[in-house]
Amino acid sequence: MADYYTKLSLLVPLPSQAAQQYALGLAEQAGTAMMEDDPLLDDFPVTLREVIEDWRFETQASDGWSLWLYSEDGGIDAVCAFIQHLLQKFDPQGRVTFEWSNDCSKPRVDAYGGGAALVTAGEIKTMNTAEWLHAQTVNVVPELVAALEMAEPTVEYHHVHEGCPNTRKAVRDALQKAHNINPPPASR
Repeated sequence: MADYYTKLSLLVPLPSQAAQQYALGLAEQAGTAMMEDDPLLDDFPVTLREVIEDWRFETQASDGWSLWLYSEDGGIDAVCAFIQHLLQKFDPQGRVTFEWSNDCSKPRVDAYGGGAALVTAGEIKTMNTAEWLHAQTVNVVPELVAALEMAEPTVEYHHVHEGCPNTRKAVRDALQKAHNINPPPASR
C-alpha cells in the first residue's frame, strides 16, 4: 500500500504581534476542533468554518511577526481560506503566493505533481500541474477535430481525448495528412 502526500511550507507575513497572536489563536481553535471534535466558538469566522474539514496543516510563529504554515497532508483549500481571512483583516492590499507538491511513498503514475496559489483579500487563484497539462492538451483539440473530420468523420472527439487505442493510428495519420502535425507517441 502506498501513502500519498501533499506537502507545503510557507511564511505568511503579518503586520504586528497582535495579528500573529490572533492567527495562532484561530489555528489553535481549528486544530482542537479537528482533533477532538470540539465545537467551534461562536466568533470563529464563517469562511473558515466552511473549510474546517480540510484543516490539515500546522501553524507556528516565525521570525518577526510571520506565521509558518506547513503540511504533509494537504489542506490547500483551508490554507488559502486562512490566508485570505488574514489578508482581509490585516492587509487588504497584500498577497501571498505558495506552491505545493504531491508525492507518494511508492512509485505510482497518479502520485506526482503539484500546484501553486495566489491569494489576495478578494480572490484565491490556484492551479495544479494536472490541470495545466490538460489545458495544453485541450489547446490541440481543435486541430485534432479538424484533422479527424477530414480523414474519418465517424471518429468522435471523446475517443481522441481519452486516447482510445482504436483511434490512435487514425488520429496520427489524419494529423500528418491534414496538418502535417506529428503528435508525440502515445504513452503506455
